Formats: sequence, structure tokens, C-alpha cells
Amino acid sequence: MDVSLLELGKAALLGVIEGVTEFLPISSTGHLIVVGEAIGFTGDRAKSFEVFIQLGAILSVVWLYREKIFPQRDESADSNFSKGWMAFWTKVLVSFLPAAVIGFFFHSYIKSHFFTPETVALALIGGGIVMLGIEYFLKKRDAATGLERVSFGQALWIGIAQILALIPGVSRSGATIMGGMLKGLDRKTAAEYSFFLAIPTMFAATIYDLWKSREAVVADDALIFGVGFIVAFVSAIVAIKTFMKFISTHSFKGFAWYRILFGVVLLFLL
Repeated sequence: MDVSLLELGKAALLGVIEGVTEFLPISSTGHLIVVGEAIGFTGDRAKSFEVFIQLGAILSVVWLYREKIFPQRDESADSNFSKGWMAFWTKVLVSFLPAAVIGFFFHSYIKSHFFTPETVALALIGGGIVMLGIEYFLKKRDAATGLERVSFGQALWIGIAQILALIPGVSRSGATIMGGMLKGLDRKTAAEYSFFLAIPTMFAATIYDLWKSREAVVADDALIFGVGFIVAFVSAIVAIKTFMKFISTHSFKGFAWYRILFGVVLLFLL
């Protein structure tokens, strides 16, 4: 089947949106739903495409943090290295499980009842208000710095917060970053931990969704899916680097106001 430039343009646009919004606290799923509706890219094929390009975004994290994910061993301290590496990924697993269990049992219900522009708009506004509140109440509190200082209790709390992200518009990164800050992490540590948590979470969700919608994935769509995947990968790398530089000197208030404004405009248009 011939692929039109218009379809490739839509694929590239959605790839940029996925890459830019996936790791920012503004909800990638929400933006994909809204933009997909606006450009007429909907249905089972569109849903499979949106799931597939998430792989491109998550691989950008694996690439950027490859030295921390696959660090070189210090032979003189091999025992401590192994214990530290295993302890950290055990904490990530603790964070991963709550949303994984809830998502597994309620996946179909959530997809059929909450994946609407109305839900996205309300979740954007509510999440923005919560974000402003957290920034206000935590502005004078000292916070722990460094991934190695994340405790199992903090990991569990972040995992519970991630359950909220099953609702489109909440934002997985927003929920986990805010959850981490509420439990004593600084912005940079909370954001980096959210990135690492995204690896098992998004891989599991993507593989599960692709398997469920495997009949909608056909060879004729390989070019469209490929363009979206590559664009999502590249744009996510740029977004993550820019985001980490930004939060080193700024709060999340700008993202909160963006969420509220976007949500209000969306409700007005609906």
C-alpha cells in the first residue's frame, strides 16, 4: 500500500509529541489523544501506532542513561557494586508492581471508560492544581539528593503514585516525580528515578498493548510506524536533556500552569 506524505507527516507529528511529552509532567497520552482526534488519526490502527512509538521514547532513556543502567564493574569492589546495583533495581521493581497489578486487572475498563478528551482535560487541570500545591508547600523543605539515597519506603510511595497515571491526562512522569518529592526527594533525583521507573513500566505496558492489538499491526504500516518510532526516539533525547537542565534552576510551576491552561482550553473546545 502506498503511503501518502500526509500520513507520514501525521506520524512524524505524533512522534514529536510522544517524545517531547513522555517524560515531562504534562501527560503524553493526553496529548496524543487530543492531537489524534484533531488530525483524524484514530481507531485501532492509531492506538497501535501510539503504543509502538512509546518504545522509541523509552529507548531514549536506555541510551541516555546506559552508563548507569549497565555500569562498568569496579573489580576491587565487586561485592559492593553488585549489592548496590541489585538494591537499586529492587527498589525500581517495588515501584513498578502497584501500577502493573492494577493495570493488568483493570486495563480494559480503563481503556474503555477513561480514554476520552473530557477525562484528559479534567486530569490535566486537577494535576496542575496538585502540582502547584506541592511546589508551594515544599519550597522551603530540604530534600535528599542522589538516586542511591532513595529508600524502599520512598520507592513504594512512588509506585502507589504511579497508579494515578493509569488515567490519561494525569501523566506518569508527573505522578511519580510529585510522589517522590512528597516523600523527600529533590527535583533532579525524583525526575531521574521516574526515568528509570519508566523502563520496566513502559516496556511492560507497550508489549502488553501490542500483543492485545497485534491484529491491527500490518506490514503495510511499517514505514509509518518506523517514522514515528525514530522521531519519538530523537525528540525524547532532546526533551530529556532540556528538561533536566531546566529543573536544575526552575520549579514545576510552569508545567502546572500549562496543564491548567491546556485543560481549560480543551474543555472550552469540547
